[in-house]
Amino acid sequence: MKKIHVPFHRAYMRQDEMRGAIKAIKSGWITMGPMTVEFEDKFKAYVGAKYAIAVNSCTAALHLALEAIGVKEGDEVIVPAITFTATAEVVCYFKAKPVIVDVEKSTLNINIRKIKEKITSKTKAIITVDYGGQAVDYAEILKIAKKHKLFVIEDAAHTLPSWYKGKKVGTLADITCFSFYATKTLATGEGGMITTNNLRWAERMKIMRLHGMNRDAWKRYDKGGSWYYEVIEAGYKYNTTDINSALGLVQLKKLEFMWKKRRAIAQAYDSSFKKIPEIITPVIKEDRVTSWHLYVIKLNLELLLINRARFIEELAKQGVCASVHFIPLYRHPFYRDKFKYKMEQFPDSEWAYERIVSLPIFPGMTKFQVKQVVNTVRDIIRKYRNV
Repeated sequence: MKKIHVPFHRAYMRQDEMRGAIKAIKSGWITMGPMTVEFEDKFKAYVGAKYAIAVNSCTAALHLALEAIGVKEGDEVIVPAITFTATAEVVCYFKAKPVIVDVEKSTLNINIRKIKEKITSKTKAIITVDYGGQAVDYAEILKIAKKHKLFVIEDAAHTLPSWYKGKKVGTLADITCFSFYATKTLATGEGGMITTNNLRWAERMKIMRLHGMNRDAWKRYDKGGSWYYEVIEAGYKYNTTDINSALGLVQLKKLEFMWKKRRAIAQAYDSSFKKIPEIITPVIKEDRVTSWHLYVIKLNLELLLINRARFIEELAKQGVCASVHFIPLYRHPFYRDKFKYKMEQFPDSEWAYERIVSLPIFPGMTKFQVKQVVNTVRDIIRKYRNV
């Protein structure tokens, strides 16, 4: 079979996204305005939340969420070991401490049993990460949070759309933070959304996303608006734009169509790899439906003559781009040195990190590309099988 290049990801953008962006540009209102309000309204309706606040990244969303619940210097916030740095980085903005907790080997979600061991009198909140799109066990997390009077912030950068016990992600935690980065399941280039059912927090985050001003610009300069505003807090520059929101509105309409495309690819991978002992396919809990933002295999290294890094190199030689999600937080010099974390404190995360490989999975993948990924993985396994 002829080899072609298979990218790790390509955003599913078509003519309707282009028309949406052009419409925003032609409106003359290209920063945050009416289209952003429409996007917020339709997004909150989709996930079933009372309030939605559009921002320019999931990092901004997480920062605003922690500010809204009152995190301050000296507090502790529990985070999973395997996640992107933004999850823990925002904790440091407050001079608070990110308390890193080991993950489950099977799902790579935070280990709930180990959360209990890390709670102290300084613990303020738990940030959950739904790894790859599979929700954590929110029934158990919320039970722990209630017992210890903690807040739960959901980093749902991977989780759109996903379901937990039949309920759509977006209302499970106190505050949920979504990402619309270029590689995400709903992409606007850069962007994010916050959902909550708490009016006080929602109003606070709306003010803080735009310099602490009590009136957004479009409300001042639209027909019938007033030029007057007041700054009531030292806020941030976290607003999104109507161009991004125009893309978001189009992407939201096709969200479940794109999810079904990714699900079909995941099913093809599962059926191709499940009988190969050198590969451990993703484990999805029975009471959960994942977004399939990522398809992550684990290599059974004991049965191979090569390590994970070499495996990815071999994929690349055959035109298949793969990645690793993620380098554990405690391995990065900043977290390791500042908070004195050591690899041996996180045995399950270490076990997983040495083995995980993220394979391409995006709605525009052709059957030929999927077949090439499958055949390439099989060829590498056969070549480097430890027999």
